[in-house]
Amino acid sequence: MLKTLLHRIHWGDVLTFLLFVLLAAVVWYGHAMQSVRNTNVPVYIHYTGKPNSIGLTGEGLPDTINIEIRDAGKRLITYRKEPLHLTIDLRPYIHGNKGKIQIPSDALRRSISDILQGTSQLIRTTPEQITCAYYTETEKTVPIALKGTLQPAYEFQLVGSPTISPQHTTIYGKESKLNAIDTIYTEPVVLTDLHDTTQTRLGLTIPVGIRCPIDSIDIQIIAERYTEKKMTIPLRALNVPAGYAIRLFPHEVEVSVRVGLNHLSKVKTSDIQATCSYTSDSQDKLTVDLHYTNPYITAAWSYPSVVEFLLEQ
Repeated sequence: MLKTLLHRIHWGDVLTFLLFVLLAAVVWYGHAMQSVRNTNVPVYIHYTGKPNSIGLTGEGLPDTINIEIRDAGKRLITYRKEPLHLTIDLRPYIHGNKGKIQIPSDALRRSISDILQGTSQLIRTTPEQITCAYYTETEKTVPIALKGTLQPAYEFQLVGSPTISPQHTTIYGKESKLNAIDTIYTEPVVLTDLHDTTQTRLGLTIPVGIRCPIDSIDIQIIAERYTEKKMTIPLRALNVPAGYAIRLFPHEVEVSVRVGLNHLSKVKTSDIQATCSYTSDSQDKLTVDLHYTNPYITAAWSYPSVVEFLLEQ
């Protein structure tokens, strides 16, 4: 039945009809592109010149406003493809420690007209003017600290402390609130299986009622594979009473230090001091204490950890 129906269709008439439909669409589109009409488009606003210490009341300054413009259709399409962006310098509208930012309708219309195409006519703006009250806040510079857990992978260790950029920030608010804040922390984070240089961006936890010009920081964490290095270190007694001498058994200890593979050659025997302190209640044994300042050493332990001694006069 379908095959019979297809044979009965006059395809020449169908093609002729479709051709006229296409021509009508082309004519309509051309007319639409040339005809003048009104349309509404958003304008995205960027503000400059506002000191960080200035706070705004209510909802603040609008990020966008809507405008109605009149132009030919083909020109109106460009506003859809390339949205309008307007930069407003607030310095002329801020005077003193508090007041009202007020951008009147005539100044706003002039600024918008400057970014429109020459043939476009601005009909209206919504809102017609921009107003917002402002005030000056107290400021305080505080350090930024990481809040979280950093876990290196098996047989890896962290190299130094994480690098935070920036390390400080200036916060703004009421003096009573600022006095209670000594540090701004990152959002809690858990990073595990660290085995290389890791760079990431972390958000900041800003207390309620406090303004901060930044909302995130960059952090770099370096992890490297570690090894152990063994050294024999002479043992030295401290706090020996005047007129006495101490004999230690043994007088040397074997020290193992943990160090990154890349810095193994930078650890020397002279970097480690092994001592034991005599006290008046010491019996026959003293505890070995290890001291080191080499930044590449992350841990150290001795064998033995306790030695015998003999006090001689």
